[in-house]
Amino acid sequence: MKHTHLNKVLGRNLSIKLVKKFNKFLRKLAYKSHSLQRNLEWNDSPPEWFDHFIDLYYQWPKGKNVYWLERGVFNLLTIKQNGALLEICCGDGFNAKYFYSVKAGSILAVDFDPSAIDHAKTNNSSEKIKYELRDIRNGLPEGKFDNIIWDAAIEHFTPDEIHRVIKDAKIHLNSGGVLSGYTLKEKQGVEKQLPHHEYEFKSKADLENFFKPYFSNIKILETVYPDRHNFYFFASDKSGNLTNGL
Repeated sequence: MKHTHLNKVLGRNLSIKLVKKFNKFLRKLAYKSHSLQRNLEWNDSPPEWFDHFIDLYYQWPKGKNVYWLERGVFNLLTIKQNGALLEICCGDGFNAKYFYSVKAGSILAVDFDPSAIDHAKTNNSSEKIKYELRDIRNGLPEGKFDNIIWDAAIEHFTPDEIHRVIKDAKIHLNSGGVLSGYTLKEKQGVEKQLPHHEYEFKSKADLENFFKPYFSNIKILETVYPDRHNFYFFASDKSGNLTNGL
């Protein structure tokens, strides 16, 4: 094996020291290159989806922000083991691969943006995941699912569209299935935090009211950071805790 040969030539301690230095260099290079990507993509005309490798290699080391990880973890808590999962507005596919596929048996992930689907297929493919181009305003995919995840996208829709999607999600959930996701609270004095946003939620109660006509069990969690106030929603008709104790 190559690493055994390296140990024999250089010695174990020197080999480890050199590899650590090389990996440190690679992390610095990844930080710089993903910083450049962030600036190129977002400074002039922001896209509708985000490449979360930028979070992993640049924004997390820089700002120590963890809410991008919360989204994957909190949704993961609701996923049925080996169940069927639909992710709507999947974006880059990062969460589908690195969080949801850990528990789900199969994942159908859809987005209306061809560039997002192309990126997801290229960078976040998995034998468990099928990526499809679809505008959910025209209806959700056929079939029944144990989980439907709508992460960081509900705010991109008008109130009427939000109601239609939630109503449609209810139809496509199996008995006891869970609709979950993430959004953010509006900022006072700021019309929209991103130009793509159609509706930013004023409070937990405001968000909850969108789900009340369709689901009997609703839970809204919130986390607050200096630059962002987050809402995590969970909706189902099954009784009991939807978030494994959170």
